Amino acid sequence: MKLKHYLAAASALFVANAFGAQSLPGGPQTWGIDFQPPVTQIAADQRDLNYMVMLICLGIGIVVFGVMFYSVFKFRKSKGAVAAKFHESTAVEVAWTVVPLLIVIAMVIPATKLVVAQENTANSFMTVKVTGYQWKWGYDYVDGPGKGINFYSTLTTPMSEIFGNAAKPNNYLLQVDHPLVVPVNEKVRILTTSADVIHGWYVPSFGVQLDAIPGFIRATWFKADRIGTYYGQCAQICGKGHAFMPIVVKVVSLDDYRAWVKTTQAAIKAGGGQLPPSGADS
Repeated sequence: MKLKHYLAAASALFVANAFGAQSLPGGPQTWGIDFQPPVTQIAADQRDLNYMVMLICLGIGIVVFGVMFYSVFKFRKSKGAVAAKFHESTAVEVAWTVVPLLIVIAMVIPATKLVVAQENTANSFMTVKVTGYQWKWGYDYVDGPGKGINFYSTLTTPMSEIFGNAAKPNNYLLQVDHPLVVPVNEKVRILTTSADVIHGWYVPSFGVQLDAIPGFIRATWFKADRIGTYYGQCAQICGKGHAFMPIVVKVVSLDDYRAWVKTTQAAIKAGGGQLPPSGADS
């Protein structure tokens, strides 16, 4: 009876862990084994390029292993097959040189176009400097609407959830006091740097991942085409608090963004130059 009880408990625990959580819109997905749903053209192109390369690899595998297994079974010694005696074949040499070259070119052309697009930060609507700290993010709006706004984005997940037995919500370890707020359908230039060690600014739905390196300014960009809240995480192991510096980006309409700018500027002025802490991000 004891073994039966243990098995029942283990089964219940597995079901609770496997099916209890729900997908977080703009963030981690339940049973997610693919890219997160893209909300930028760059992210969509990255996903499509991955699919194309995987299909090419699958096709190569089918052809190579198909020929190999066909040869093993069709021309095996037990059926009386005798190995052919020949040396080189110009046609074969040309074929296994030209065909792989064409395959590589087919993959390199779209990959190169994508890399060039990722690096093109020109004609941005606004610029935000992102600074990594142990263990939080600093955001400075250095150009465009909202210029002059700056604040820290700090984890607000309660300690009772992290170290206690309290129930963990879908946005566990993804709650911050001040998310980055940007307008929809506008090109946002991101400049990354760090005040201490190497961090990584990574938002999967945007297709953006860029290291924040002390002493360097590095640039990337995104243009979200959908209103919503999107989540990311530091992509570099930056110390014991690495798991506690999430990235939260709120994409809002342009009118709502302008209203947020006015409200935030007023709050910073009232706070003596600092944006006061607020509740957990919703």
